[in-house]
Amino acid sequence: MNASLVGRQDTVHRLSEPNLTGERSLEATLAGRRSVREFRSERLNESEVAQLLWAAQGVTSSLGLRAAPSAGALYPLELYVVTAEGTSRYDPHDHALEVISAEDLRARVQRAALRQEPVGAAPAVFMIAGVFERTAAKYGRRAPRYVHMEAGHAAQNLLLQAEALGLGGVPIGAFDDDAVAEALSLPDDHAPLYLIPVGHPR
Repeated sequence: MNASLVGRQDTVHRLSEPNLTGERSLEATLAGRRSVREFRSERLNESEVAQLLWAAQGVTSSLGLRAAPSAGALYPLELYVVTAEGTSRYDPHDHALEVISAEDLRARVQRAALRQEPVGAAPAVFMIAGVFERTAAKYGRRAPRYVHMEAGHAAQNLLLQAEALGLGGVPIGAFDDDAVAEALSLPDDHAPLYLIPVGHPR
């Protein structure tokens, strides 16, 4: 990813518009999707990162609805991307990245993920967090179920988009929640749910 995206902390960077006319069919993308755990060192470019973020949580209608379904359209998920240039949070409404840190935090995240190799080897690690209170305000005790379901929807969208772009990714759920939150300096109400390393398959 271009270093200009994370030039300094508290920077907001507008992303390129998503491509809505990909060359690969949904059926071919579904058939080709596999978990990829080994990556080349080549970084993702800005348009690839933008497309992956949009596929997971992008706004797809004038009503503010997103690419992944959400119970009550409450959208409890927060999406982060961790690269060599830093860590940023995705703002779906503006299709932009808000820089959280200009430091390469991938090694810290890898340690929090039980030192799993894909987390350290991938040029980009996407992290999905849930803010359960947003859903609980309407759905009460069923909120955790709905938030976890939504995280699965968003993760699959991202993985399918990676496949369609000729990239590879792997969903990872084995990690120390508190350690991931600490590594990325997450707000107290952000619960890490998913790590998804993405890169060019080796």
